[in-house]
Amino acid sequence: MTIGPPVRHLAVAACVCVCYPAPAPVAAQESVPTLRAVAEQGPIRLDGVLDEPAWFAADSIATLTMTDPVEGGVLTGNTVVRVLADRRGLTIGVVCYDPDPSKIVSFSKARDAELENEDHIKFVLDTFRDGRTGYVFAVNPNGARYDALVAEQGEGENADWDAVWEAAATRGAFGWSVEIRIPIQSLAFRAGLREWGFNIERRLQRLLETSRWASARRDFAITQTSRAGRLQELADFSLGVGLSVRPSLVTDVVKPPAGAVLDATVEPSLDVTQRLGPNTIASLTVRTDFAETEVDTRRTNLTRFPLFFPEKRTFFLEGADIFDFGLGLTAGFRGADLIAFQSRRIGLFEGQAVPIRLGAKVNGRLGNSNFGALAVQTSEVSGLVPQTEMSVVRFRQNILAESYVGMIATVGDPEGRSDSYELGVDFTYQTSRLGGSRNFLAGVWGLLVDRQDLSGDKAAVGFKVDYPNDPLDFAITYKRIGDAFDPSLGFVPRRGVQIWNPTLNYVARPAIPWVRTNRFQLFPRVVLDLDNQWESYRVFTAPVNVTFESGERFEFNVAPEGERLTAPFEVADSVLIQPGSYHWVRYRLEQDFAAKRRVSGRVTWWFGGFYDGSLHQIEVSALFKPSASASLELTGERIIGRLPAGDFTQSLVGARLLINFSPDLQLNSFVQYDDVSQRLGTNTRLRWTFHPLGDVFVVLNHNAVRPLDRWALEQAQFLVKAQYAFRL
Repeated sequence: MTIGPPVRHLAVAACVCVCYPAPAPVAAQESVPTLRAVAEQGPIRLDGVLDEPAWFAADSIATLTMTDPVEGGVLTGNTVVRVLADRRGLTIGVVCYDPDPSKIVSFSKARDAELENEDHIKFVLDTFRDGRTGYVFAVNPNGARYDALVAEQGEGENADWDAVWEAAATRGAFGWSVEIRIPIQSLAFRAGLREWGFNIERRLQRLLETSRWASARRDFAITQTSRAGRLQELADFSLGVGLSVRPSLVTDVVKPPAGAVLDATVEPSLDVTQRLGPNTIASLTVRTDFAETEVDTRRTNLTRFPLFFPEKRTFFLEGADIFDFGLGLTAGFRGADLIAFQSRRIGLFEGQAVPIRLGAKVNGRLGNSNFGALAVQTSEVSGLVPQTEMSVVRFRQNILAESYVGMIATVGDPEGRSDSYELGVDFTYQTSRLGGSRNFLAGVWGLLVDRQDLSGDKAAVGFKVDYPNDPLDFAITYKRIGDAFDPSLGFVPRRGVQIWNPTLNYVARPAIPWVRTNRFQLFPRVVLDLDNQWESYRVFTAPVNVTFESGERFEFNVAPEGERLTAPFEVADSVLIQPGSYHWVRYRLEQDFAAKRRVSGRVTWWFGGFYDGSLHQIEVSALFKPSASASLELTGERIIGRLPAGDFTQSLVGARLLINFSPDLQLNSFVQYDDVSQRLGTNTRLRWTFHPLGDVFVVLNHNAVRPLDRWALEQAQFLVKAQYAFRL
């Protein structure tokens, strides 16, 4: 195997960075706030009312500090936080005082609702005190629960992760309060550590007011666990046997098109997890079923490249943060250029499910080492893919205060192609104390792949330098992707390119009473081939992106674009754009209506040139929230293209009805239709969490097609899944 110059250079750079780390900036000693976790004495009834004696004896955070709209400003209402701990886990109580509780903004009851547009409290737990990872939990005044993993080096969250925990909220003349119970078996943590990283943040939505306990500055996010406070005097937690056994049973009835045989099955599956100490979890899945997983929504695509869809399946989400690779390789609003390991390549092929016969995974942290390993065997699907085995290993070593160096390796191919592997190394230097109190990240990475059918440049390398602060946030990212770089278990929509992507975001806060912020944004993107010839470019600018004190937002964008086509591009049915160089300018007007209202939404209009013609894209969404028990979202998109090669129109409409009988019983029904495929699809899902460890899902999928002005059944599916986890 021959390693080309880019990979050799990257290896040298990584060694230099590890052997000669950048000196840490000299900063004044910062005061880190602390909170004692008091031993839980007596039972706590989880009803949102902090009236048990243990609460009155507990240490407390008496108030938070405003971060927005004015750093250190006067809060509308105090927030009091207390934490109890026993061998079984944590119980957290929060009282949110509000002088006008009748104006509390809270619409959701559903699990994993998007709470950022409602009143809520959010807290993080850094259970390893490594300043890099953590768990995120949030609750609103209706008791709706949200959980996530800290991701993107603390700059983001993986909201698809779910844990077993409980919460109950109540309202009163004082405001609202919540009690939260997190079993210790839902967390991984460092053995013997009696002090965790802890931070909490509150959002008062009607005033767009945010307050935080530790590091209450706009420069920092609550997910930056390196800036968290300290939760001290934790209990000597007991995991018991540490074994969780979750059997499931799925009854599945499929009605195919007329003339085909009705198919009905009853399939058991089994998921087993074993704690190998408090910081390591081993998982086994047998005859895995993902019946409860939310379906992907259809999206329009006017590019030459495939769209990126995130992972939503529970088995692959546990410990997903460990498998993240490379600074600057996460999916953004334009999708992803490269993902080293995308678990959706396992068990899915060309939109069709491939049964997983057996899967095993281990992930954890030992000292400053983070590791994860996954091995899966999938079944043969006749005429599609053979039986195959795939595996991935990820290792990261924490160095310095917030940095790491790591490697990744994958073996196997979903299509059964032989001799497939991927190897990669990455290094990220991170500090939240540049010049004393600023964020800075710099990372390099390199990947090499091989497979029997590949020939050419099989390497990819890149770097990112990032200064994510307030009011100025800028970064530059570079990727070089070889023409034969095709990882079997990764995602790469475009090969044989170099991609430069600088970004600049400046937040201005003008002295205008009715304006909160104006964001000046500049996001250039240039794609070159490996011979440094341009292939495409886009310069996205936002000279106006104003958020008003009312919560409304207006944005105006100008985006010059260009493409150099070397082959015809079919942008729509029978509409071929011929090879050549094209340059055009697009514009956007966008209006957001404040999410705090019972009726909110967004209107977006892209217009201007498109290759050698013109294109209009109109997107409309409206959200109706008559009560906390129900919401209706309507979406629509209309595309009108006028090109010399031909005119085309595309329409995509959808509706989602969400009925929340309680935080543990929800009905979610989604309908979508597009006039390109002429398909109408519905997905209706009822979830009943009858116990924190048990769920029942009832799912109805119905797809119809209209090829000749007549609706015809494509497929209908009805399934019921019941699962319960036995913890020892």
